[in-house]
Parts: sequence; structure tokens; C-alpha cells
Amino acid sequence: MFETDGFRALDRQECLRMLAQAPVGRVVYTRQALPAVLPVNFSLDPDGSVVLCTSPASDLVRAIDGVVVAFEADEFDAATRAGWSVVVTGRATVVTDPAEHERLSQTGPGSWMPLRDAVFVRIESAMVTGRELNGALATP
Repeated sequence: MFETDGFRALDRQECLRMLAQAPVGRVVYTRQALPAVLPVNFSLDPDGSVVLCTSPASDLVRAIDGVVVAFEADEFDAATRAGWSVVVTGRATVVTDPAEHERLSQTGPGSWMPLRDAVFVRIESAMVTGRELNGALATP
């Protein structure tokens, strides 16, 4: 990327700051040997992990527990041609520790669907990348 192309690479701390403000992101994973993308609500844990809350019977839980996935969130304004995109890549695991589950029940994301026995899935932030589009006007 050239510095004049309208994009700026974001460092890890900038990425996590922006990610913490996003209400919805997308989990990118493999389903039946094909790429799959699922929009989800989430929260960002203090260690930088992405945390999801879902049903233990969810197809998503079965597909991502123990595997490396990507998680993407963004914000764009088409009128000003400005925005950002952040991608977190890391291993997804179902939270099984009772104390950690209890903590996330208080501080983690809620599910948008009513759940009786919610599970939390943590995506480690092994690799965090992002870029910002600074609103440079494109020529027609």
C-alpha cells in the first residue's frame, strides 16, 4: 500500500479500540469444506479476545470449537468514503471453566436470542490487522 492510496494500516491497539465499539461482526469459518460467514453480536474481552454467546446446540459451536477462525468487524460511511475494517484471527474455543463462564455471564455479550443454557466461545486474538480508509475522493 502506498501512503497516498487513501488507506492507513492500523496497529493492534487501534484495531482493538475500534473493534470494541462495533455492535456486530462476522465469524469466518469452514462449513462442509466451504467458506462460511455468520454475522454475530460479540464483546471484546480485556485480553483482546472476541467473545460470542450462543446455544450449545448451535451449528456454529460445532464448526468452530478448537479450530482457527477469522472474525471481522467494520464501519463505513459511503457518503464520506471513510471507515475502517479489523480482522482478528485465532483459535476459537468453547469456555468450559465454570468461573470464567460465570464472569462472562456478567461481563460478556448477551445473546440476541433467548437461550436457556448459553455457551461462550472465545476467539483468541493471535493476529489482529486492520486498515482505515481516510475518505480520499476517488475520481470517476
